[in-house]
Amino acid sequence: QVQLVESGGGLVQAGGSLRVSCVASGFAVWRYAMGWFRQAPGKEREFVAAIAWNGDSTYVDSVKGRFTISRDNAKNTVYLQMNSLSPEDTAVYYCAADRRGQAYRTESNYDYWGQGTQVTISS
Repeated sequence: QVQLVESGGGLVQAGGSLRVSCVASGFAVWRYAMGWFRQAPGKEREFVAAIAWNGDSTYVDSVKGRFTISRDNAKNTVYLQMNSLSPEDTAVYYCAADRRGQAYRTESNYDYWGQGTQVTISS
């Protein structure tokens, strides 16, 4: 049974850092592409970052240079390190997995989703 469980969200002041985690079960993260999406209040869910099976990563322009996606194969976990946070980063952050292994930016490409973790940045 495939399961994705996010954790690490919380309340952080602007300029601070936070790392959210996604523990996967039922499959090996290194065989899949893993993505992070976020949904802010009143907005549609948007792509944030993804890492392909071969380690290639891609980011939305608004987080380039601030966020880093990585994975720990031994722990079967994917991380999103977020630095220089701003109130505009406030959202529920979702982890997703794509069986095809490519780091797509489109929600419909992803097969499995976590329940999300809330990230709130205060000004």
